[in-house]
Amino acid sequence: MDGFREKLVETKKAWARAGRLLTGKTAEHGIDRLPPGQRLVENWPVLDLGIQPDVPKADWRLVIDGAVENPVTWDWEAFLAQPQVEDVSDIHCVTQWSRYDNRWNGVSTRHIADAVKPQADVKHVLFTSYDGYTTNIELAHFLEEDCLVAHTHDGQPISREHGGPARLVVPRYYFWKSPKWVKRITFTTEDKPGFWEVRGYHNVGDPWLEQRYS
Repeated sequence: MDGFREKLVETKKAWARAGRLLTGKTAEHGIDRLPPGQRLVENWPVLDLGIQPDVPKADWRLVIDGAVENPVTWDWEAFLAQPQVEDVSDIHCVTQWSRYDNRWNGVSTRHIADAVKPQADVKHVLFTSYDGYTTNIELAHFLEEDCLVAHTHDGQPISREHGGPARLVVPRYYFWKSPKWVKRITFTTEDKPGFWEVRGYHNVGDPWLEQRYS
């Protein structure tokens, strides 16, 4: 881990220990649009671990494996050949900003699950990114209707700094659960906390319950 990345990670671990940004309030998803402690922005802040991998589309691969009947590896052409969806959703970053009405295009997570057929005892989904980042969510969260692997944001290809050529979008939870530069999706029967989850951040990350930290 280089100096910049190490300093960044230590700062965010300190936030978790101190409970930074916690208001002690909760809200109700579907009724209260802005979760507790969040502020609206119109821009799209860039947050990463100090690495922005440059993954040419010709070299990009998405491996979908684990406890499934039909593991697949899609190159860019195969990814675009899957049924495409458009979805508009809000996103909420644990660092306090929220951005409304993001328009995404890509492949739905429900289609991904249908393609690989997870085994009946699968309960969790793990993600690995080209920068080495990992995170985890419950299968039920992965299958919510507004989740997708996106290649387009507000009508433009997702830029490298925002996780292009493709990233996960799981808008119901804090945005660290939506990894940039995704390269592997693994269905599993057991949970495995990811990069931030083992560094003091909540395993679920519900913004309306203010689940910033563990």
